[in-house]
Amino acid sequence: MTTIVFPGQGSQNVGMGKDFNDNFKIANLAYQEIEDYSQINIRKIIFENEGNKLDLTQFTQICIFATSYVIFKTYLNETDLEINNINVMMGHSLGEYTALACSNKISLKDCSIILKKRGELMNNEVIEIDSGMAALIGKDSNYVQKIIDDNFFDLEIANDNSPMQIVISGAKKELEKSKDIFLDNGIKKFIPLNVSAAFHSKFMTQAQEKLNFDIDLLNFSENKIKIISNYDANSYTENASIKKNLQFQMANKVKWTESIKKLEEIEEKNIIEIGPSKVLSGLINRISKIFYIKSINEIEDLSK
Repeated sequence: MTTIVFPGQGSQNVGMGKDFNDNFKIANLAYQEIEDYSQINIRKIIFENEGNKLDLTQFTQICIFATSYVIFKTYLNETDLEINNINVMMGHSLGEYTALACSNKISLKDCSIILKKRGELMNNEVIEIDSGMAALIGKDSNYVQKIIDDNFFDLEIANDNSPMQIVISGAKKELEKSKDIFLDNGIKKFIPLNVSAAFHSKFMTQAQEKLNFDIDLLNFSENKIKIISNYDANSYTENASIKKNLQFQMANKVKWTESIKKLEEIEEKNIIEIGPSKVLSGLINRISKIFYIKSINEIEDLSK
């Protein structure tokens, strides 16, 4: 059986998915469908990046989702992989929504519309507070949390990406204040991220509450594909649990390391990363060496 993983924000690049769009009718039609549902000219943003819109959260998320979905649909159409042979789908942050659409648990229309709103909320909700995120390289989440606690920093772990990469969220002043302390205590690199706000933290609580109204209205379809939740890193097929966890996702930590450990626990071995870049493959390899992983993000990868 196979596990499919989908990337989140930060994986975007100008021109992503263009080779699929230009060479496969199924890809072109899928982009068009998402553009119709979202009322956003997604391909113009991705292929031309006028005004640097691709890096604006309100557009980034829907563009990454669209590209991942397009590549997934093409991959199914052009290879011998069948949806019935996929045991687990999961994604990093917005990638969890991609997993829900690609697993047919929610419709493409619903996913397109809610991700458009999610991107807008995350981009605009906390404009009155100067907050941000930083990636810390070199130590695991327990080590980072101890530094936060010992120094009484008002910071939160936003993404537990691997035992060597942790992302923190907080007010920019607090992040700046913490930088030297982290570097003096074993963190190899402290990298401020180019994001609009402190995602996956208390700063997203109001945005999360607004989005939860829309999540409540989502219609889920039953199937056997398991979804591993960002929120608690557990595996679910029942829709009530998947929906409930989704409602906590935006303002809480992405437990990616624990999610990959869950794949180990349920004895999954084969992983296909689908979407722009190969970020998740790198993270997974740092968490565990037991998986056979391949990444599909350009036409040449279809023959792997």
